[in-house]
Amino acid sequence: MKKGIHPQYSTITVKCVCGNSFQTRSTLKEDLNIEICSVCHPFFTGKQKIVDTAGRVGRFKEKYGIQS
Repeated sequence: MKKGIHPQYSTITVKCVCGNSFQTRSTLKEDLNIEICSVCHPFFTGKQKIVDTAGRVGRFKEKYGIQS
């Protein structure tokens, strides 16, 4: 690899609006502020809701006899 052409790779702190923060390595020179992280994201917390706009989920469950 050529010297002097690659960006500096350093440790930064990532801060979420939920209050969670962690350290990672990045080519950014300053800390990173994010809106959502793995601690508060519904997919990772298990609080994800299915958006049923036209009753499709209900009809599918009724058709195949799936209990909620």
